[in-house]
Amino acid sequence: MWTDKLKINPLGVLLGSTNPALVYLVERDILDQDPGVIETLWELPEPLRILKKQRMDGSWLYPGNRPGDEYGENYELLETWKILRVLVEMYGLNRKHPAIQRAAEFIFSCQTGEGDIRGILSNQYMPYYVGAIMEVLIKAGYAQDERIIKGLEWLLSMRQQDGGWIIPLQMYKMQECYRVFNLAPIQPEKECPFSHMASGMVIRAFAAHENYRKSAPAIQAGKLLKSRFFQKDCYTSRQSVDYWFKFQFPFWWTNLLTVMDSLMRMEFPVEDADISKGVDWFIQHQESSGAWQASYGKSQHYDSDLWITYAICRVLKYFLK
Repeated sequence: MWTDKLKINPLGVLLGSTNPALVYLVERDILDQDPGVIETLWELPEPLRILKKQRMDGSWLYPGNRPGDEYGENYELLETWKILRVLVEMYGLNRKHPAIQRAAEFIFSCQTGEGDIRGILSNQYMPYYVGAIMEVLIKAGYAQDERIIKGLEWLLSMRQQDGGWIIPLQMYKMQECYRVFNLAPIQPEKECPFSHMASGMVIRAFAAHENYRKSAPAIQAGKLLKSRFFQKDCYTSRQSVDYWFKFQFPFWWTNLLTVMDSLMRMEFPVEDADISKGVDWFIQHQESSGAWQASYGKSQHYDSDLWITYAICRVLKYFLK
């Protein structure tokens, strides 16, 4: 039993949750039980509360300050992706639900002729967000949609020479970014080293897609990512080593958990030395309660630590088998 290799069995604290969505997913994904049809989660109070705020065009209104409006930043695209993560990852909504269909069509309306989703960085390329957005749409049932395929192929065309990705704007100092936002998209200098922060978000799309997860480019990117465990990024955005250990569910930024989750989906070998380092870190940093701590997403609507624990258990179940 994989839990025997941990200091404390985490299943007790997970199954003791009062959140029926979390318990459902633990039973399905960790215990390999049949908890019933996923549609039962769609009628829970929290997804219903979220769905009530969806706008007619399929988007959700961004609630915060909007300093980039004058530069053409699409705050509703960002907010819609944020919401979609919750609905798909925590409550299992998929393209059978009309709200997901509307949200997907809104996101696809932001796809350019080149294949990328654009707007969060105004007119500039954002391969890291494209990967994260494509990941959620793939999980929602759009894997074979031609617009997804076009987006994945665009991501492949944007690789650095080493096989990873960067955010082209990272080649500029932060104070210069707004000056170039509305200009033609900046092309990446392909000889620059990859950013593991950017690449970790991109690879999630490939890891989620059954036809791409074992492709040579995806495997190469996975090898690059695990080689960077516990190291600083090459670029200033989220550069510190500490970001490897800042966990959030549903996933947003790259960290040890998101990369290990991708490598699991890509079926990297459990004997891999880099992966063993990641597994050992999780074992050593388990709390006395049996859970692991979240770094973001503290909310009255769900227990962030338990959601992180669920995500970590999915990974450990695979790599400790």
